[in-house]
Amino acid sequence: MKEPVLVVMAAGMGSRYGGLKQIDPIDEYGNIIMDFSIYDAIRAGFRKVVFIIKKENEESFKAAIGDRIAKQIETAYVFQDLTNVPAGYSVPEGRVKPWGTGHAVMSCLGAVDGPFAVINADDYYGSKAFQMAYQFLSENQDGEQYHYMMVGYQLENTLTENGHVARGVCVTDAEGHLVKINERTHIERRGTETAYTEDDGLTWHVIPQGSTVSMNMWGFSASILEELKVRFIIFLEENLEKNPQKCEYFLPFVVDELLLEGRATVQVLKSEDKWYGVTYKEDKPQVVSAIRALKEQGLYPQKLWE
Repeated sequence: MKEPVLVVMAAGMGSRYGGLKQIDPIDEYGNIIMDFSIYDAIRAGFRKVVFIIKKENEESFKAAIGDRIAKQIETAYVFQDLTNVPAGYSVPEGRVKPWGTGHAVMSCLGAVDGPFAVINADDYYGSKAFQMAYQFLSENQDGEQYHYMMVGYQLENTLTENGHVARGVCVTDAEGHLVKINERTHIERRGTETAYTEDDGLTWHVIPQGSTVSMNMWGFSASILEELKVRFIIFLEENLEKNPQKCEYFLPFVVDELLLEGRATVQVLKSEDKWYGVTYKEDKPQVVSAIRALKEQGLYPQKLWE
């Protein structure tokens, strides 16, 4: 069985944050959120990382983190390219928006041929998540169904005080397998409760406390890559004409389809760690403070890569 690989989705520009937030330092040593994720991944057993980036960001990305990480772990790059569409299709005139997380991971075709975990570049997941992911990927192989995994977090541990967030709210069965994900694009605290709206705030729906949400930390066999490739054609056929400028091919949507078809199982591994991320500029001081506290607790050395 092949060694699990870590895949990091770092091609997205932070539209709400402004600028390439993935390379914004969060400690006095120039480390960024990704440094801590990769540090945790190495401790968990991962020996290779593949970064999904935009070709035009390659130089700045390598200068900010890639060259530093390459000294610690085998490092490779793939590029998410807007023009990477199937034969017979073309990018709509004027479109600049990337095709989404499903398209990003599909970029790994040819570069990843075994089990892999995939994470967002700008989310702090906690060390436990990487330990669970590595163990699952090392012990599970596809059988009659694909055997995938997802690390889930308590919703309350993933909110920001500075605006709304988008989260996939998970429904699981008695064995902890994912049944479906309900994508909620506008979730925020409202008093003592957490709720979502789908009509710009006209109506709100409370999400039960302790609900499990996805933070886009998945574990897959290489089978997902071919599934993404095949289903991208179907996605374009169904969505390109309806929404040529903004339709997005989301990774969880493809997972959901495979679940509904009975072709995959997804084990939800629950983490009690608090998520940290810089969704908005105002989030950064909290993240800086949290990382400082984690260092003071001894969970990380002051200088990660000494």
